[in-house]
Amino acid sequence: MDVDSFRESVETAKRTQLDRLGSSKLLLALTGADLSEPAVLRAAAYSEHAARGTFAAWAADEVDDEARAAFEATATQEADHLDRVLDALDEDVDLPDEPGVMHAYLRGREDTVERAAAGMVGRGLVSVRTHAQVIGFFVNEADEPRADLFRDLKAETEETLAAGLDLLADRCATDDDWERARMVAEYVVQLAYDDYADGLAELGVDPKPLC
Repeated sequence: MDVDSFRESVETAKRTQLDRLGSSKLLLALTGADLSEPAVLRAAAYSEHAARGTFAAWAADEVDDEARAAFEATATQEADHLDRVLDALDEDVDLPDEPGVMHAYLRGREDTVERAAAGMVGRGLVSVRTHAQVIGFFVNEADEPRADLFRDLKAETEETLAAGLDLLADRCATDDDWERARMVAEYVVQLAYDDYADGLAELGVDPKPLC
């Protein structure tokens, strides 16, 4: 397997979940149906804060030098994303101590392949869809500066995803390695989807698209 077929296999296996995570209902779940600009920005800040903590923790104990450098770079990027979102929000925010379901799982990964696959690829596939929905929200609000902010964040997240694929290309020497990577990447997508579906259920909203 190569990186292109790996990404394709994950996206194919989790197409339904990723499509629903990329729907307009995502922001309902993330904000508890508070579709105001501050609420959307707070949700984005919580996500960046959790990601910063995950990658910083990995960078602190990763034994693979190249992977550690990638995790450090991603932690720095997520910290920068958080600062930019908070600047756009322009109000004090109490950032949560708990990382949430997906990041709690990620922080339990100790293997380099699993970290790259789950944190940089699996989470990356979810994050680019989240950013796309936030971009659409601010476009609809005629707020181009904030839409542009999230376009930049989305592009940088795509770069992190690509960096994760590069790490896997160098470290997956066997079919078993690729299979392990695929399983954790898909599991992260499923965790994100289940959390999304649970959030909608609490609002009485069906996660399935209307036909």
